[in-house]
Amino acid sequence: MSEPTGRHVVVIGAGAIGVVSAIELLRDGHRVTLVEPATPGGEQAASYGNSGWLSTHSVIPPAEPGVWKKIPKFLINPLGPLAIRWSYLPRALPWLIRYLRAGWTEARVLATAQAMRPLLVDAPSLHRKLAEEAGVGHLIERQGLMHIYPSRAAFDADRLGWSIRKRVGVTWMELTGDEMRQREPDLHPRYQFGVLVEEAGRCRDPGGYVAALAEHARALGAEFVAAHARALRLDNNKLVSVLTDKGEISCDAAVVAAGARSKPLAASIGDRLPLETERGYHVMIKDADTGPRTSVMASDAKMVVNWTDQGLRAGGQVEIAGLEAAPNWKRAEILRDHLIGMFPKLPKDLPAERFRFWFGHRPSMPDGRPCLGYSSTSRDVVYAFGHGHVGLVSSARTGRIVAQLVGGREPEIPLTPFDPKRFL
Repeated sequence: MSEPTGRHVVVIGAGAIGVVSAIELLRDGHRVTLVEPATPGGEQAASYGNSGWLSTHSVIPPAEPGVWKKIPKFLINPLGPLAIRWSYLPRALPWLIRYLRAGWTEARVLATAQAMRPLLVDAPSLHRKLAEEAGVGHLIERQGLMHIYPSRAAFDADRLGWSIRKRVGVTWMELTGDEMRQREPDLHPRYQFGVLVEEAGRCRDPGGYVAALAEHARALGAEFVAAHARALRLDNNKLVSVLTDKGEISCDAAVVAAGARSKPLAASIGDRLPLETERGYHVMIKDADTGPRTSVMASDAKMVVNWTDQGLRAGGQVEIAGLEAAPNWKRAEILRDHLIGMFPKLPKDLPAERFRFWFGHRPSMPDGRPCLGYSSTSRDVVYAFGHGHVGLVSSARTGRIVAQLVGGREPEIPLTPFDPKRFL
């Protein structure tokens, strides 16, 4: 690679967003230093635990009209698909209020869907190109994703979300119970209606994919520093350096892509942003003998089931309890029980060593939109965090946009809905 002619950019975080951003910045001729304390794509990373969906239709914010009525249930049932720990409620309350307001009306939900669609559309093809460049093209497949329901009535209960998806350009194929059975013969017969979104795709190994992209960035010239970034340092609104636990790194631009740990970095230069962690879980069965042919979302269990190169993975659950609380492994056990129930041919007495449980942190903004844009205090600092459930799928376009922002170019999609200053 030729000697960089652009800026020295420190990218904080080597998850999916960070490594793709690094690759795109290197393409533009910048010098890139990636600051990441652990192995990219390792078990500590949100990208490692991702369910593997490249869901171009995931445009609906977490809260929809009327969800406020369910808050008592979220508090009472610690094992429900979405739960809030009582001990964390005082700290989470400001975020929860904004979360509810963001989905208070259909118009607000539609506005978020209209914003998110350009960020996600064509993601499988963008990822396939990146994967091929990194030598792992086989990890990205475009095979469609199926939402499964016990009945047509259950699907109709989700009509608001699907009608909004249709309004922003998402198309799908509806399947009867018999048609689903032809496609998914091992699926439990209680599922009698399905929706196949053919444009979407999947990743066979999210952690391995991110690790390969990190190595690709390294081959293109990125320098990796194994450290925890602690703060950003400005001088008259110009970025001077990134402070880490291993020392100070001088630079003239930075990208904050540290996922759920981005909040204090933004605060260090005066941007107090309402980033929260949605704690998620997955369970994986090694050497499973049966499962879906197409990756599926079970509406009744609120979980995604996807084949990965490591095994059959089921991911889901949202727990609001902060970064420091210990995991509640009963939530992973619920996913395990749902998974076995979905596919009757899976043995009910699989030994414990066949299962792998995982727990991690999704970085989420209360309105379901990431922070993607310049800091309020310096255009030398670009924020790229808070992508919630769509971090992996959105990373391909997010990385391109980051490079456009650092280079002072017009971004390829409208960024006003993602402007971090909307919270300030």
